[in-house]
Amino acid sequence: MQLSNSLICRNLNFSRMFFLVNCLKRLKSSQQWLSRQNADPYVEKAKIYNYRCRSAFKLLEMNEKAKILFPGQTVIDLGACPGSWTQVAVQKTNADGADSSKPKGTVLAIDKLQIFPIEGATIMSNMDFSTIDAHDKVIQALNGMKVDLVLSDMAPSATGVRELDKDRIIGLCYMAIRFAALVTRIDGNLLFKVWDGKEVPILEMDLGRFYKSIKIMKPKASRSDSSEKFILARGFRGIQRPLENGRWG
Repeated sequence: MQLSNSLICRNLNFSRMFFLVNCLKRLKSSQQWLSRQNADPYVEKAKIYNYRCRSAFKLLEMNEKAKILFPGQTVIDLGACPGSWTQVAVQKTNADGADSSKPKGTVLAIDKLQIFPIEGATIMSNMDFSTIDAHDKVIQALNGMKVDLVLSDMAPSATGVRELDKDRIIGLCYMAIRFAALVTRIDGNLLFKVWDGKEVPILEMDLGRFYKSIKIMKPKASRSDSSEKFILARGFRGIQRPLENGRWG
């Protein structure tokens, strides 16, 4: 019994030590994140321009270069929460009708999470865009209209296992591509985020079968230590044959 109690004590001490080490790691990580946020000029700019987060400037910069957002367009923002890309899309498409001299656009924002209302956007919270039910609701909301541009700044929650995280975002990319193929008009566009890796050239090759041009973009607003980049696929050709799960059929 004495030996057993000794083992129990040692295990408890080890558990406490492991817990404290983890707490210290998280504290250090949080402090680094806070320091980086405080030193980030885009964080302050987001507050000044009333964007919900700094990622708005990624889309603004890419739009400045590629000219993909115009008044009167129909745009869907996938994985939209908290909504900064949706805010930019509303402004650039005039979906809020702020400029009566320009055509009024339509913006749909979809996410599994709750998105707080954005004037000029149709919000579809608590919805998994990859489901048939979500697709049906999108078609209904659009009243049969096809989409000019699909946006996606989605990324999976990080597991800390690099290869697993890359596989997960590639899976998300293919789901976004599949969704876009079902709702986009001929010659429409798709812009989505990916993490750099050996799978990206294969992704580009698959996209090339359905879009006229593929371009990799890395906005300055992306953090220098981030492996994220964005793929702009322009000129949707349409679907020649059915799509299968995960990859093109």
